[in-house]
Amino acid sequence: MTEQKSTNVTWHEHLVSKDERFKLNGHKGAVLWFTGLSACGKSTIANAVDYKLYQAGKHTYVLDGDNIRMGLNKNVDFSPEGRAENIRRIGEVAKLFAHAGNLTLTAFISPYKADRDKVREILGPGEFIEIYVNASLELCEQRDPKGLYKKARANNLPNFTGISAPYEAPEKPELVLDSNSKGIEELSNEVIAYLEKNGYLKA
Repeated sequence: MTEQKSTNVTWHEHLVSKDERFKLNGHKGAVLWFTGLSACGKSTIANAVDYKLYQAGKHTYVLDGDNIRMGLNKNVDFSPEGRAENIRRIGEVAKLFAHAGNLTLTAFISPYKADRDKVREILGPGEFIEIYVNASLELCEQRDPKGLYKKARANNLPNFTGISAPYEAPEKPELVLDSNSKGIEELSNEVIAYLEKNGYLKA
């Protein structure tokens, strides 16, 4: 656990409960945690799911890796310690969104199992949905929309996941998406089907 450095603080309960917010929205709040290598399709799938849920009248928000690092986490690097802090902060923010009644979609490489497990621990039962976007390193390198793998192979990008830093694939994710052989439409529909089957789209 991260050390509590702030002193003289007390957790304040809200007059409006989490369940009451779920009832108002007409569906549960939860965190859909998309994880996988760079260029595996995390952000694209998350945004496709977000759009489908929006069209269905659900309250959603996408927390994207690059967007967060341009603001909230602009002072966090890509070292193992930096990655851990990055994910810790995202976990806390995602928890607030989820408890406000949003279906919160996060798209982060989040390469270390321990960091993802810590996010799971801070959320309530059933509120953390780990979604492994499985794509081979070879396919991700072929896609490489930002040219990051090319830079990493040239030793111009240290601590790059899959090349000079490890990726620990989830052992028991709630959902595995095969990005090697399926397209965005099919994969996003698989996520929607999971949410429907498990009761997340109703209060």
